[in-house]
Amino acid sequence: MHSTLLRYLLLAGLLLSQVSLAAPERLASLDWTLGETLVALEAPPAAMAQIADYHSWVGEPAMPEQVVDLGLRTQPNLELLASLKPDGILISPMFANQRPVLERIAPVTQLELYSPGADTWAEMLELTRKLGALTERQQAAERLIETTQVELEQLRTRLPEQPPAVLIIQFMDARHVRVFGANGLYQVALDKLGLVNAWPGGTNSWGFALVGIDALVGLDAQLVVIDPKPAGVERELQRSALWQRLPGVNEGRVLTLPPTWSFGALPSLQRFATLLVAALETQRD
Repeated sequence: MHSTLLRYLLLAGLLLSQVSLAAPERLASLDWTLGETLVALEAPPAAMAQIADYHSWVGEPAMPEQVVDLGLRTQPNLELLASLKPDGILISPMFANQRPVLERIAPVTQLELYSPGADTWAEMLELTRKLGALTERQQAAERLIETTQVELEQLRTRLPEQPPAVLIIQFMDARHVRVFGANGLYQVALDKLGLVNAWPGGTNSWGFALVGIDALVGLDAQLVVIDPKPAGVERELQRSALWQRLPGVNEGRVLTLPPTWSFGALPSLQRFATLLVAALETQRD
């Protein structure tokens, strides 16, 4: 009787230890791009910085309610982070200066995207696979890659044979915009959809250039504005003679899209491409 009970307890302990060893790591992320990808892999972080702002700028996929908000990305609440006892902390190069402090709490993994001179699409795939391996969600990573490729191919078939060139901007204030081109997420989407980018100028490593509205004069293209806009900009644009004279504005060819994370990975790429094609279809109809 006692030996049977002892064997049962030993077996139960062994099973529990195996379950413990197989439990997924609890990761914290300061970076929204890594966070959105973890959600898409169905392995959301235990904690992430600036969750409310994530929803304002990234939109989807939504961060689950149970994810703890660590405060500012540049100044996370280190006491809160330490109390959560994460197994690891994820950062991008933007937050590399915080690494020495974060390493006192848990091992830090830095993952890169939008490296100068790199193939952005290839980097997105590599990032997805690295996060899949880190979370033991390799199959989910491959599914995310496959579904993204299929979605982009299907979206491309919904566009006309000769679609208009597009000019993608985001307002910094009523007189200055980010205009997006080579090296960025939006350019990857345009390439996959077979669309031409009307911006002739250069961009930084993040795929945009900061220019005045006057730099858009003479670029006859389908204007695509990415929200959100700073407070008061919409009202000022109504009074801006320069903005109103732009061909796309004058002729009512302005499409406004909900927030999509221009520095994102595959989830944001899917979201932007889907929103853009749907908006172009609606305008054509």
